[in-house]
Amino acid sequence: MSNTVPTFAKQDGMKFFRNLNSKVNNYFKENNIEKTGNWKLYLKTIILFSIFITPYILIITLTNMPFWVFTLLSIVIGIGMAGIGMNVMHDGNHGSYSKKGWVNKFMGGTIYILAGNVYNWQVQHNVLHHTYTNIPGHDEDLDAGRIIRFTKEAEWSYFHKFQHYYSIFLYGLLTFNWSLTTDFKQMSLYLKRKLSYGEPKSPKILWTTLVITKIIYFSIWIVIPMIIGVSWWKVLFGFFIMHYTAGLILSIVFQLAHITDDTTNPLPNEEGEIENTWAIHQLFTTVNFAPKNFIVNWYTGGLNHQIEHHLFPNICHVHYTKISQFVKEAAQEANLPYHEYKSMRSAVIAHFKHLKELGMKPELSA
Repeated sequence: MSNTVPTFAKQDGMKFFRNLNSKVNNYFKENNIEKTGNWKLYLKTIILFSIFITPYILIITLTNMPFWVFTLLSIVIGIGMAGIGMNVMHDGNHGSYSKKGWVNKFMGGTIYILAGNVYNWQVQHNVLHHTYTNIPGHDEDLDAGRIIRFTKEAEWSYFHKFQHYYSIFLYGLLTFNWSLTTDFKQMSLYLKRKLSYGEPKSPKILWTTLVITKIIYFSIWIVIPMIIGVSWWKVLFGFFIMHYTAGLILSIVFQLAHITDDTTNPLPNEEGEIENTWAIHQLFTTVNFAPKNFIVNWYTGGLNHQIEHHLFPNICHVHYTKISQFVKEAAQEANLPYHEYKSMRSAVIAHFKHLKELGMKPELSA
């Protein structure tokens, strides 16, 4: 990751974001609606936590259940885990779950039972990804090490020719890596770079919190089931299946929004400036998918409305479907792009087609 921070253009001759912001603010004011969550989000929270916790309770109480039932329950836990991450934890850490700060902090803290860390996530997601979206060397979501090539700027290797085949298998390791190594690497790097989100905390507090929450996490998911009587190999297998399911879901949702032919990877000029303003930059680097699919919209926490989320990260996702109308209008009025795949299927196809193109040897794909 580069330490030279790029800046965005300050002048917006089209007044895109000013007009859009006016439309959105008027909508909430005229309808007397809060920009935070409502009963729809609270009900969803109960449902997702039920999906997440109930199978775990069954596993530790019915220790002699058939293996296929154990496997199925582990998958269900993973589905609930991803759902909580996209809906509850995500909005909480963006401060959009509730008007009350302590509620947002509590809901954002659910990342600890999902194997993550609040500090790391807020820096990586809120600061780096939302500020420097799709900018190579600054947005960590583009960095998959050497194993997957997400941009033309990344170094090419022979095995990338097959990345559109093997990437799907690696996507499932996302949260599994969070639980074991990623959090420790990120915290070390972020503290070294003195990055923070909100009020800075001392390194001692951050490291202590990380270690303690990891101990509690592994105690809940590995130690307790073994003590109660679940076979050690079943516990480890279930732990992996749970994470693989959640990781696969989260990775696919993340990639569809930013890694396709329609999105760009703008680079700063010699003065370190990005061509567009921050808001316009989001339109060129982000894409929506399946906007009218109720199930996708409900389960992904509105992350299929990624454009709206990037422009208004502090507005709860339950409002994205409505405000998408204003974003489309404002983009059209300013003659700016608004990228959208009508279905989940078309977005998935576009993503893996793009991976295939990026996997070609640069001279051949030029």
